[in-house]
Amino acid sequence: MTTTQQTGTAGARTSVVEQPARRTARDRGSRLLAMLFLAPTVIGVLVFTVVPIVGSVVLSFFHWDVIDAPTFAGTANYREAFTDDAVLVSFTNTLLFMFFAVALQLLLALALALALNDRLPGWLRSAFRSAFLFPLVLSAASISVVMKYLFNQDFGVINWLLGHVGIDPIPWLTSEHSAMAAVVLVYVWQQFGFSFLLFVGGLNNIPKEIHEAASLDGATGLRKHLAITLPLLSPTLLVASVVGIINALQVFEQPYVLTDGGPGDATRTVVMVIYQSAFEQLRFGEASAVGVLLFTLILAVTALQFRLSRRFVHYQ
Repeated sequence: MTTTQQTGTAGARTSVVEQPARRTARDRGSRLLAMLFLAPTVIGVLVFTVVPIVGSVVLSFFHWDVIDAPTFAGTANYREAFTDDAVLVSFTNTLLFMFFAVALQLLLALALALALNDRLPGWLRSAFRSAFLFPLVLSAASISVVMKYLFNQDFGVINWLLGHVGIDPIPWLTSEHSAMAAVVLVYVWQQFGFSFLLFVGGLNNIPKEIHEAASLDGATGLRKHLAITLPLLSPTLLVASVVGIINALQVFEQPYVLTDGGPGDATRTVVMVIYQSAFEQLRFGEASAVGVLLFTLILAVTALQFRLSRRFVHYQ
């Protein structure tokens, strides 16, 4: 073999060795760049989500009033939560609120989405989407302040309108029978826009050919929606129900501003109990225990939804 051939062979071997090395260095640089971009999000989740959750679980086993040092309490905070009438009532109120608010929210959003998708031109559908989404971007506290005046028994606009049709003034916010209904209505009015947008997107993803074929087979109106639209929309229904239930179980602003949990404990929710125990009574250990129980309830309900979805959710 000549010297030139030997040199060429050695150069080829060197280039073959250098290519994996360059590729490895490039991959390391890409991974490092990806880690740098992900770092703010990961740090934010750790600092503002993971650490508070772990801290709440640990604190639930202590008595702490911020002023004195924490003292270990074992499971006393949990035993107190299970025997405290105020806590039990708040869980009952929250579950009832969740049931009625989510059911009304999903039914109203689905009905409006079906109506707008079938009967209105495109530009008008866009206008309604913006109008229904607008309450969602507003502060729940500010909306509740306005609604508190609208539902006022003496000078509220709602009772004034009802008076024109011969209905006596209703004590919306001061009666145990109507206070929860008022809170549910205010909550649904603000939140149903999110479910409405989900349903509109889900309806747009259903192929038009399926509805056209069903129309040729004689399916019309309600029958077509029950047999075709709802099964194809079931994944969207699952997402809307999961998000709706999680949000409803954490309701706070509406009952706090509208009724302050009253009259009595008729509208007192679990998050209100947590807030009052922690920041009004300085019982952070007891508040953390109730928070852990609420977190467990949300996990259990969500897991049950996904378990049941195996039977009722149909993917295309």
